[in-house]
Amino acid sequence: MASATVRNVPLLDDDTIPFGEEDEMRDPSRAGEKYTHPYVTFFHLFFRGAAIVIYMFCGWFSDSFITSFVFVVLFLSADFWTVKNISGRLLVGLRWWNYVDDDGVSHWVFESKNSRINKHEQRIFWLGLILCPVFWGLFFLMALFGLKFKWLLLVMIAIALNAANLYGYIKCNYGAGKDLNSAATDFVKTQLFKNAMDIMTKPSTAQPPTNVRPTGIV
Repeated sequence: MASATVRNVPLLDDDTIPFGEEDEMRDPSRAGEKYTHPYVTFFHLFFRGAAIVIYMFCGWFSDSFITSFVFVVLFLSADFWTVKNISGRLLVGLRWWNYVDDDGVSHWVFESKNSRINKHEQRIFWLGLILCPVFWGLFFLMALFGLKFKWLLLVMIAIALNAANLYGYIKCNYGAGKDLNSAATDFVKTQLFKNAMDIMTKPSTAQPPTNVRPTGIV
């Protein structure tokens, strides 16, 4: 496992498939399909989309703030766990996590791997990761100016969970040592360039061999 090669980072207890070896477990029958992880792609969008839909239309079905709060938080929690532990690893080859060493010091690990990444799944992953915090940001402004302070708390929880995954994966993609503002700017430039190239050229079928590349530890 690659993370064990950097500053003796410990293995994750739930790391049943070593990071960087997911391609070896891939079903060969899905090699020519548009989506190699269709269920993962679906749930990457389902939980976060469901949380937004419930927040917007919960008043149609129940007048109870507690019921709406619980359901939204449940879907937000499921989304956070799914994106952090499953979809980021399988769809874009990125992972971030935390461990505490023997001295009680907390370390954040940001990893990326060079492997066969499906471009369609990659585009959906980043689109969902970026757009949902934008929606929650709009809900924050609406709740703030509408003086709906109890809903403001729920929106802040949603922003915190969505922003944590967005921050972690940007750090994975561009390195743990880079400033977030610089990384975000580079990310936007890269995505615009990729979209322009996709329009002008066909996607290449050649893929680099699997090679794990830890980007750093904080």
